[in-house]
This record gives sequence, structure tokens and C-alpha cells, in this order.
Amino acid sequence: MAFADLLEQVGSTGRFQIVHVTLLSLPILMMASHNLLQNFVASVPPHYCSGPANLSLQPLSKGDVLRLTVPLDSKGKPERCRRFAQPQNHSTVALEGCDNGWEYNMTEMSSTIITEWDLVCDRRSLKQMGQTIYMGGVLLGAIIFGGLSDKFGRRFSLLFSHLMMAVGGTCAAFATSFTMFCVFRFACGMALSGVILNSLSLIVEWIPTRVRTVVGTGTAYCYTLGQLLLAGVAYCIRDWRWLMLAVSLPFYISFVYSWWFLESARWLVLKRKSEQAVKNLRTVARINGRHAEGEKINLEVLQESMKKEMSCSQGNYSALDLFRTSTMRIITICLSTVWFSTSFAYYGLSMDLQKFGVDIYLIQVIFGSVDIPAKVIMTVSMSVIGRRPSQSAALIIAGVAVLVNLLVPFEHQTIRTSLAVLGKGCLAASFSCCYLYSPELYPTVVRQNGMGFVSMMARLGAMVAPLVLLLGEGVSWLPGLIYGGVPILSGFCAVFLPETLGTGLPDTVQDVEERLDEKQILTTCLSSQQKQELTLTLKEAA
Repeated sequence: MAFADLLEQVGSTGRFQIVHVTLLSLPILMMASHNLLQNFVASVPPHYCSGPANLSLQPLSKGDVLRLTVPLDSKGKPERCRRFAQPQNHSTVALEGCDNGWEYNMTEMSSTIITEWDLVCDRRSLKQMGQTIYMGGVLLGAIIFGGLSDKFGRRFSLLFSHLMMAVGGTCAAFATSFTMFCVFRFACGMALSGVILNSLSLIVEWIPTRVRTVVGTGTAYCYTLGQLLLAGVAYCIRDWRWLMLAVSLPFYISFVYSWWFLESARWLVLKRKSEQAVKNLRTVARINGRHAEGEKINLEVLQESMKKEMSCSQGNYSALDLFRTSTMRIITICLSTVWFSTSFAYYGLSMDLQKFGVDIYLIQVIFGSVDIPAKVIMTVSMSVIGRRPSQSAALIIAGVAVLVNLLVPFEHQTIRTSLAVLGKGCLAASFSCCYLYSPELYPTVVRQNGMGFVSMMARLGAMVAPLVLLLGEGVSWLPGLIYGGVPILSGFCAVFLPETLGTGLPDTVQDVEERLDEKQILTTCLSSQQKQELTLTLKEAA
């Protein structure tokens, strides 16, 4: 009897699994809120220099003051970062910086971190730096919580992550300086990794293989719905502090009900805590209405069912095994490129909604909605034409859409937005393919190491993406060229990955090597046969 049979005995798709998966999926709705929160809390309103404080301008209207103190740029709009040294009505007077601060047009938001700490002009790069710091927290959290999860269990790590997210978000909402805000956002990024890693582990380890695809797709759509939820919440709450609280307070609720979760029985057995594993399995049986079947489970039955897993866990494997053979090196390098470019371009498009010149709430809804058909199309494509062509095509089409957008004049907002939505949808589809394709390529003995490594590359891409926007200060088209070129290059790299459609999961590194050798032999044989047929055809024709 395998552990899967043991899970069937206590009920693999019963009441317990329904409640368990639902409660674990709810916090994922708020993941997008934190990942994309920068679009709203760091929205940059129209601004211009305040007038000199030592001048009496009270009798003048606001428009008159603006004309007397701020010059116009090449587009006929008030300069954002310079003013006249002395109030006047012509353009020959010397200019100076905004020594007395800025005036902001707060029609969209009542308050943002931009207006709170004047992150404009010489300090405008701090906006992108704040997002990079947050993504740095996500990267570090993946490393730390991955180890904590293996050592202390999924349940403990998840509880701590929920509390850390709630407290970090609350403290960020009450931050009195930009530095303090970044520190607590970094903590939120770490906590987000802990939540997602441990939630997915607890989901997968308590459900049978046959429903993992359906459950995985449903979990992915929770993130998609979270993007739509963020647009609605941000539309209703225009103050950045209250918005930060609104997306953080729900984690206090998830922290409370997370005490109900049962630790993974698989993890308990591998950590030599079989007695607790038996108790958890009997609890599942009781909740699913299979009390009698649960009582049949004891230490001997459990250890027998986990014999294979326990023997595999005794092997010593590390990240070095991802590069030990030529085939593993190709897989790891190509997958790292795919994950990096997908995340890099995805957040490059998603994290600067104001550049499209469309209402940011509307574009957030559109960007979130396009994920729904994109993931459906990708699921069908992976099942029909295969993983490799689907992965490659999604990246190349996304890159081409971004590059073509550079050629469209800024005034044609409908075309620009449509191309951006196409690119965003393809990148979302690429993410869906990554999460299915990568575990199929890596063997069981190093699968967790492999997924951890490529996930780290994805988070590295998310860190770098905001910084590339700073290059646009000097050359406006350079960020778009990079965001479009990187996915195209990685799309060609994906061509070198083995196809996994219709193949079983490899267990060892040797299985990966043998699978590739079999495909090469088959290809060689087919090619030789085709040559013989061609030769016979030519002879007959002669």
C-alpha cells in the first residue's frame, strides 16, 4: 500500500479537502494586492514647484501663481521640477529647483507615498527602489522559509508568515519615513514567499494526484481574481495608508484560522514523527465520515506506505546536482532564463500602469481579466501541441507585442493598451506553463532544489524589472526594448528544452538522461528511414 492508497482510505476528496483547500486559497487572493500595490500607493500625481515662501501672492488665483512662478515645458505643460527664480510673465528669467516643495493635483488619490515624502524629481528613483526592496524580501523569504518549512513544518511556517504579513503591512501603513516604509515592505515580501510556499505544500500534500491539475488551476485563478479585487479596493480607498491596511488586515484573520490546519502527514513521517501523522490521518478520516477506516491506520501501516519516500529522503542531493550532467545543465540554464524573463517582463509591464495614459483602475481590471482566457488557452495548448512550443511561443509573442508597442505613437492609446494587454496575457500564460513544465523536467530527487532555483531566478527578475524603468529617464524607448527583447531571447532558449507531453515523471538524474537518449535514438531512426524512402522514390522516378 502506497501513501496515495492510505489517503484514499481516509478520504482524498472529502469534506476535509474542500475546507482545507478553500481556506488555504483565500489568502492567495491578497497576494496580487501586495505584489501590485505599488501602482496605487506610489501613484505619481501631476505636480509642479510651490511658489517662493517670501512672496505675498495671496491676492492672486492659483492659476495666476502657476503662470508667474512655473515655466512651461515643450508640450505646453508646467515644468515639474523647475521654477522661476523670481515671479514674472516671460521666459528669460533664471530657473531654479523646487526649494519650497511641490504642489500636487490630488484628483485621483487623496494621498500616496509620493506626496507623503516628495518622491519626485531628484528623488523619483526611490519609487522604483521601494518596489525592488519589496521584491528583495520576496527573494530572501523564499530561501529562508523554504528551509524553515523543511525543518519546522509547513503549518508552523505558514502561521508565522501570516502573522508577519499582517504585522508588517500594519506597520508599513503607519510608517513615518520612507526608510521605515521600505523596511516593513521588505518584511511583507518575505512573508509573502512563506505564505505561498507553505500554502501550496499543504494543498498538494493532502490531495490525490488526479485532482492536482484542477486544484492547481483554481489556486492560480485566485491570484487572477486578486488582481481584480485590488482594482476595486484601490478605487474605493484613495488614501495609501488606509489602502495598505485594507490589504494587510485580512491576514490577521487567516492567522487565526490557520491554527486549525493539520500538518502534512508526509512531512511528519519523513521527520520521524509517525505518531502525530497517524493522529492527523485519523482526524481527516473522522471529518470525511470514515471513522472506521481511520482506526485501521497504525504505525506499521503508515511506515510501510511511506517506505519508498523514506528511502529517497536518505539520499544526499544538492543544487550542484542541477549542473552535474550536460542534460541537467541545459535544462537548468534554459529554465532559469525562461523564469527570469517571464517574471522580469511581467512585472515590467504590470508595475507602471500610468505610462499607458489610461485610468489606472481600468487598466488594472483589464490586465487582471486577460489572465483568465490566457491561462485557458495555454492549458489547451500544452495538452495539444506540447509544453515546449507553448512555452516558446508565449514568450516570443509577448516580446514582439512589447517591441511593436514602441513604434506606436503615444496618442494612439487604444492600440498601445491592446498590445500591452496581449503581452501581459502571454506572460501570464508563460507563468502557467512554467509551473507545470518545470516539475516535469526535473527528477524527483532534485525536484525541490530545481524548483527553488528557478523560482529564485524569477524573483531576481522581479527585483531587476523596476530598476530598468530608471533607464527611461535618459532614453525613453530603452526600457521597452529591454522588456521586449529579453522574452524573445528566452523564447528561443526554450526550444532546447526536452518535450514532456505524455511522458511520466523522472525519479532520478539517470532517468532524465535515458529519456533524452531514447528521443535522440528515435529521431535518428526516423531520419534514416525518411532518407531511405526518399532514395527509393528517386530511383523509381528515374
